[in-house]
Amino acid sequence: MQKIGVFICHCGTNIAAAVDVDAVTEAVKSEPGVVYAVNYQYMCSENGQALIKKAIADYGLTGIVVCSCSPRMHEATFRKAAESAGLNPYMVEIANIREHCSWIHKVRMEATEKAIILAKAALAKVHLNTPLIAGQSDVTKRALVIGGGIAGIQTALDIAEAGYEVDIVEKSPTIGGKMAQLDKTFPTLDCAACILTPKMVDAKANDKITLYTYSEVESVKGFVGNFEVSIRKKARYVNTDLCTGCGECTNKCPSRKAKSEFNMGLVNRGAIYIPFAQAIPNAATIDPEYCIHMKTGKCGLCEKTCSAHAIDFNQKDEIIKQKYGAIVMATGFNLINLDNFDEFGYSRYPDVVTSLEFERLMNAAGPTQGTLLRPSDHEHPHTLVFIQCVGSRDTSGCGKSYCSKICCMYTAKHAMLVRDKYPDTEVYVFYIDVRTPGKNFDEFYRRAVEQYGVHYIKGMVGKVTDKDGKLIVQGSDLLNNKQLRIKADMVVLAAATEPDKSARSVATMLTASIDTNDFMTEAHAKLKPVESPTAGIFLAGMAQGPKDIPETVSQAGACAAKVIGLLAKDHLVNNPCVAHSNEVKCNGCSNCEKVCPYGAISYIEKEVNDYGVREVRRIAQVNEAVCQGCGACTVTCPSGAMDLKGFSTNQIMAEVDAICR
Repeated sequence: MQKIGVFICHCGTNIAAAVDVDAVTEAVKSEPGVVYAVNYQYMCSENGQALIKKAIADYGLTGIVVCSCSPRMHEATFRKAAESAGLNPYMVEIANIREHCSWIHKVRMEATEKAIILAKAALAKVHLNTPLIAGQSDVTKRALVIGGGIAGIQTALDIAEAGYEVDIVEKSPTIGGKMAQLDKTFPTLDCAACILTPKMVDAKANDKITLYTYSEVESVKGFVGNFEVSIRKKARYVNTDLCTGCGECTNKCPSRKAKSEFNMGLVNRGAIYIPFAQAIPNAATIDPEYCIHMKTGKCGLCEKTCSAHAIDFNQKDEIIKQKYGAIVMATGFNLINLDNFDEFGYSRYPDVVTSLEFERLMNAAGPTQGTLLRPSDHEHPHTLVFIQCVGSRDTSGCGKSYCSKICCMYTAKHAMLVRDKYPDTEVYVFYIDVRTPGKNFDEFYRRAVEQYGVHYIKGMVGKVTDKDGKLIVQGSDLLNNKQLRIKADMVVLAAATEPDKSARSVATMLTASIDTNDFMTEAHAKLKPVESPTAGIFLAGMAQGPKDIPETVSQAGACAAKVIGLLAKDHLVNNPCVAHSNEVKCNGCSNCEKVCPYGAISYIEKEVNDYGVREVRRIAQVNEAVCQGCGACTVTCPSGAMDLKGFSTNQIMAEVDAICR
């Protein structure tokens, strides 16, 4: 018979305000095996843990149940306390009476009744618990960063600075991400390229960093400390070791039908191209979709022009396999597709542009060399209208329900830059609310209004039409209670941001969590903001949610610190709650092997003694160092041969029985 202690936490008033903790204490005292039961205000505190340790020693407890908050918060705390008192840490069970009771029930009697039921369920499981011993696994001292924007670059530089090798995988031909496309950055209005380019150069020059540009992660296996990743390095048809980046081939290329991704499709590029002047690596890439030679076998001017003999039309994709101890998701963002917002005329009128297209039009390295010209006729616009929240904070289902966070600030930036460079222009901004949560952000917005004379209009735009070469913007002025019709030369849409399209597929490979908007989900919003619920996976930048450059760089540094802390360890303690197979019951169907996301299950031929009958069978074998205890195999197994240590079928059914009785 187990000797079990039950410890009920008040959690201040988080639990005690809704749950009668004294009633719970009295109810569990009469349960079989319970020799000690007590409640305390803060069980996770030093005094609370001392109470647990003393009870283990005084009563010779063989198992304990702690009725408190989520095990995600303090299970490790209570296990360590039990272990320091000589009790196996896996003889500890947590009954979550905060999130499951007090936070969701308004009626005290209902919350108390449910808390008692959960406590009894945990007691039923403890009776069947057995001591488990955690194993160890080695740590591969190398990190992978998926995404080569400012978040990925900063993370990689910080990890490399600590002396660890790190690889950056970027799907574009160059690192730099969206920041490379920007003109100035708020709130200081310094040049984006001036900040970013030195970091790009540092990443290229650092001997601890390997860049895999024009590459994508194809598969991920393994677990924290021991990830096995396959990277597809796509064929550039240019040898980057030989290419000098002189640009002669790009100038000679006769195919000019491809839209420039870097310039947001505002101009065309050649089939062979270098995205921008400061690209890292500074090497050309051939787009086979537009290359005349790749499609017809003719042309080949780039090959004839290249004095370095870097062109290689026979180049093939290369699969690189590498092991990593930690993986960082820094896949970045895109602007949403504006097809659902055709009332603004984006698809019909060339002078209606997105904010990122406007960045390129204002950039000295952009399609107009920094001179603001209308895309339709290349004339200087004199009246500009900026429309905020296009697709953000949208409740119609056409856009995104969340605030994209950066739009208010970059619109103020655009307005200030236009008024500063072209004082003869009139600038109007339609907004719902101005949100400026950051250091010196509100002062920055006020400068746009007070110093630069930008007209801010609180209201929504209903429609944008074209009349005699002018864009007619119809909107509401809510503060003055009137309708406006503004004749504009250009309209700039602050489109909502969303995660990069690759985020969902990469998250699936990593078995990492994403929310309904495909942003990566952190393990805990406050305590683990840069960690994924999947151990060894970390989050940086806008892959996790909307944020500006300073916040992105801060998060990248925090992410790197977590990775360094992981890579600094020689060994990791494995989760002992792993699957195991009953050789007698196993029928060799392979169902468990197929569903295992970690590749922990294989099959072997082995002689099995089935109640006196010896025969060679094909049976499942679990690699406990790889298994992460997800339980997918146990529910898939048709013969009930697969079970999970610490969460066996018998234990789960005992909990169910306790709840139902």
